[in-house]
Amino acid sequence: MTPEQVLSIEPKILTQKQREFYFENGYLLLEKLLPDSWIERLRKTTDEMVDKSRRIAKSDAVWDLDKGHTADNPRLRRLSSMNDHHPTYWAYASAPDSPLPDAIADLVGPDVKFHHSKLNFKWSKGGDEVKWHQDISFWPHTNYSPCTAGTYIYESTAEQGPLGVLPGSHNGPVVDQYNDKGEWVGCMKPADAAAIDMGKVVYLEGPAGSVTIHNCRTLHYSKANWSEIPRPLLLNVYSAANAMPYTYNPLQSRYMGAIVRGKPARWAYHDPRPCMLPPDWSGGYTSIFALQQEEDWSKERPKATAGGMM
Repeated sequence: MTPEQVLSIEPKILTQKQREFYFENGYLLLEKLLPDSWIERLRKTTDEMVDKSRRIAKSDAVWDLDKGHTADNPRLRRLSSMNDHHPTYWAYASAPDSPLPDAIADLVGPDVKFHHSKLNFKWSKGGDEVKWHQDISFWPHTNYSPCTAGTYIYESTAEQGPLGVLPGSHNGPVVDQYNDKGEWVGCMKPADAAAIDMGKVVYLEGPAGSVTIHNCRTLHYSKANWSEIPRPLLLNVYSAANAMPYTYNPLQSRYMGAIVRGKPARWAYHDPRPCMLPPDWSGGYTSIFALQQEEDWSKERPKATAGGMM
């Protein structure tokens, strides 16, 4: 659906002004969208996941461990496909009593499809930065309806490295996320990132229960977390039901393709604008952190290049 078509439908929970802001700027901050009951459920579940990570000694397809992780002092970068690992996460992403899918429906249309999820941790005292990038080139679709919803289960402050977005960048070009050697690194080239006018960047701080939503083409990044407090961020990716993925989903899930609002599509919608393709992720994928830091995975998986896996 076009923005005009979406705006012609009566919203479920967002205001018309919020929807218009999203289509103009490519992002939205919904402060205190969640009731306290949901916040407490998600906090309890996340504590359980952190406790489980104490038994993990090495990063794998599920757990991406931060530097210094031990059983006594767990430090995480990511729990991939979190919705597969606890029913509370999937309930939040899909259930009729969750406000999240309703907010997404107000932005992509009444028929909403789930794509993937992850729980990113910016651990205290040095949790990794996320460099400037666009999401869509990790998992290109036939149109640009996909969006990422980030949920703050604790307050997110400037010191913790909140999401920084460049308003209006979703209407600009899809950027090159390969390095000069032709390897996929999942971020802009340093020279291109340095050209961004940082005076235009908006940082999405918010209290617990807030939700950020950004379009798949929106340029965004976040600084490292040097505070004393970890910043767990629940990320769920959705699209309109008529958006079809071109490539292998890097974060496989038992729920991918599930219709969480409305009904399945009978026709695919194709946006005429081109989109860069990533490597073939079917050979393995860990996280954006490892890609952007260009960590050596040579002993664990093939090297990603513009031509695929080799």
